[in-house]
Amino acid sequence: MIELHYYPGTAAMIPHILLEEIGAPYVRVLVDRMADAHKRPDYLRLNPNGLIPVLIDGGLVLYETAAIALHLCDTQPQARLAPPVGSERRAHFYKWLMWLTNTLQASLIVYFYPDRWVDPGNTAGVAQVKRHAQDRIGGLLDQLEAELARHAGPWFGGPDYSALDAYVFTLCRWTRNFSSAPARDRPLLGAYLQRMLARPAVGRVFENEKLSPPFV
Repeated sequence: MIELHYYPGTAAMIPHILLEEIGAPYVRVLVDRMADAHKRPDYLRLNPNGLIPVLIDGGLVLYETAAIALHLCDTQPQARLAPPVGSERRAHFYKWLMWLTNTLQASLIVYFYPDRWVDPGNTAGVAQVKRHAQDRIGGLLDQLEAELARHAGPWFGGPDYSALDAYVFTLCRWTRNFSSAPARDRPLLGAYLQRMLARPAVGRVFENEKLSPPFV
């Protein structure tokens, strides 16, 4: 039985959506960040970085969200969450998956945790880092908008839904409280996010995680 160790609204939403799309049996294990459960020895044995999510699949313990997504694509091929291995579309799938985790998600982490990049008590520095991070994220969201415009398909990879959609949706959702230009304000991204919200699997994830509007 697959176990997803998660906390609501975090990057764990990505494999959570994929598991609901796949429809295979799995169980959710809440890791209470508010009680620092992700820093306790039992969790650090699963992920020494103290980050969420972790996926356990039989004897496999896996962390790093992109790696979990790829594992689910490879072990659940009937769900067709990625293009065929060796195809040009698969290469672009890898490119965007790495871009999402290494570029957009990394920039969002800077925005949400700016104090990690300045000395303690440097409130002006915190504000500056956060402002620059939001400006950078705005440009990255423009790249997502441009990609949707380029292929004019309903999903991020074009005509076919894939694991990229769970990733794009979750990261765009993190911008919902931005002071300006959240993802939903862009015409194509905004419509895309609404299509994602209409998917039954995404609806079940919001119910499972007990999340309230605004969803994006």
